[in-house]
Order: sequence, then structure tokens, then C-alpha cells
Amino acid sequence: MEYRRLGNSGLKVSTLCLGTMTFGEADENSFMHKVSSDEATSFSIMNRALDAGVNFFDTANVYGQNGLSERVIGKWFESTGRRDEVVLATKFRFRMQDGPNGTGASRRHIVQACEESLKRLKTDRIDLYQIHMQDRDTLEEETLRALDDLVRAGKVLYVGCSNYAAYRLCDSAWIAKTRGLTSFVALQAQYSMAVRDIERELVPACEQHGLGILPWSPLGGGFLTGKYTRDQAPSSGRYGDSQKFAGWWKTYDNDRGWRTLDACRAVAAETGASVAQVALAWLIRKPQVTSVIFGARNMQQLEDNLKATEVALSDAQMAQLDEASALELGYPYEFIKGVQGRW
Repeated sequence: MEYRRLGNSGLKVSTLCLGTMTFGEADENSFMHKVSSDEATSFSIMNRALDAGVNFFDTANVYGQNGLSERVIGKWFESTGRRDEVVLATKFRFRMQDGPNGTGASRRHIVQACEESLKRLKTDRIDLYQIHMQDRDTLEEETLRALDDLVRAGKVLYVGCSNYAAYRLCDSAWIAKTRGLTSFVALQAQYSMAVRDIERELVPACEQHGLGILPWSPLGGGFLTGKYTRDQAPSSGRYGDSQKFAGWWKTYDNDRGWRTLDACRAVAAETGASVAQVALAWLIRKPQVTSVIFGARNMQQLEDNLKATEVALSDAQMAQLDEASALELGYPYEFIKGVQGRW
């Protein structure tokens, strides 16, 4: 397992990060109903991942119900005593209680959310505390000052963000620098061969301001596992089981999506890897990517994903995958690229 510095920080994390959204059996009121893992399976996955060198776990207070994923991790820490082996990341922002202050990135909500996460996780600190999405109703300085206070109190060690627009990310970096506040060390964002939009603005912004990128949904919501076939409606898996994922399916079910998948299959055949391993290996090699967040509902999925670190893609194979999954840049990026060869 390779370990990289998280952005400009001194924190070292594995190139694969275990995403824990599926941990704990969620009931029918949860988005994760029927796509989650029971507690025993979750414990086995965490033990095996850590033994394989994955020292980075990511969760959020809204995963599952009432902090279900955090509670499962907390019980695992308590039963195994392995807390100090893990770089623990969690997130706040979305609604956890009723009322006007039950959501958002205000100081009030951040402090309360942090205290509740610490209790569920049965730990005295959060290694990486991330705002789950920018909050247009709260000034960025208020959010950063609250996070800075948590860092100074020792309850949080590093801070990051997720689902930020580039303008907000740059604004945040400037505020932190000019006000002497703790700045973000990482951006967690949707990124895969199927969804490359962050390359327009967010990747250059992260490079400029020293943030490591943590891709989520690296397999395009399961599309890049290779289990689906062109011109054939999905009958199993996430897209075959529930209409709630129909909108996601439309994102991938197009010429670019299938062209990308065909290229993944070709490279997989050349390397002897699975399609999913190729998709993960492509991201691991991308500039500014520190660690790729992958999920696993069972041990078989975990073992398959772990092998992505053993896949060595050649420059020619990277170029083949880049070309097949290329997105339309639009203006002004195409204009700039036409003049300088890059944007």
C-alpha cells in the first residue's frame, strides 16, 4: 500500500480510503435501505481493510439513520481497540434534527454536530472533519472560525470540504490565509472516468491552494464495475433494484459512458485486472488525487477493490482511458486549450 501526504498537511493516508456509507442495516426510511451491510460484516470489512494497509476511513453523520455509520465505527473502535491505527474522517452539514438550526454550516450547528459525532464514534478527536457541502446561507468566515476553534481545542486535527464550487473553495483559501485560520487540506468530490467535471476548475484550484483530492463514487455509482451492458436495461444491482437511482443511471447511459466502459474492459483484458480495478487505478494516478474513497458491502467487493493498488497502468493505457472518457470542456476552456494546448 502506498501512503501520500494529504494535501499540504503532514498527514499520511493510504491511496485507498474505505468509505463507510453502507455500514449498518438501514430501515426502509433510509436512502441506504437494501444496499447496506450488517454490523458483523462491517466489522469484518474494517478489520480486513486495515490489515491490508488501508489506514483511512471516511464516514458522515448522515450516513444511515441517526448517525448509524458513525455508531457502527464507534462500536468497532470500542471492541477492537484499533482507533489509533485509523485516520478517521467524518462530515457535517446536512440535517440531523428538526428546526431552523438543525442543518447548515453555522457555528452553532458545527459545534453541536462535532460533539455528537465524537460521542457516536467513541473517540476524543476527529482526524479530518469535513463540511459536506458549501452553505450559501452562512458566511465562509463563520464556518472557518468555528472549525479553527475545534482544531485549537484538539477535538479536530485537520479540516476539509466536500461538494464545493471552485469560487467558494478559492474564497475559503483566501479567508483562511488572511485571517490566520485553519485552512482546508482536502476536497472530497465526485470524480471518476464517468464524471470528470471537477477537472475544469476544481482540480486546478486544489493544485494552487494545496488541497488533496478525495474522489467519491470512483466507480460511477457502480457503472464502471462492468456489470452492465449497452442497450440492455439493468435488471440487478443498484440500478435494477430501485427507481431511486434512475436519475444516476441516465448520467451514464449514453455514448460517452459506454465508450468509457468499453475502454476500461479493453485495458482490463490487457492487464488481467477487473474493470473496477482499472477504474480505481486510473484515479490513483491522477494529479492532485491523494486517496480514492471506495465502498464495499461485502468481503468479495473489498478484496476486489484492494487489488487496484497492484494495477500498474502504462502511459499509453492512461491516454487510452483519458481519450475515451474525455468530457466536452466548453467555453472558455476549449478556447484556452486551443491557444495554449491546455486550460
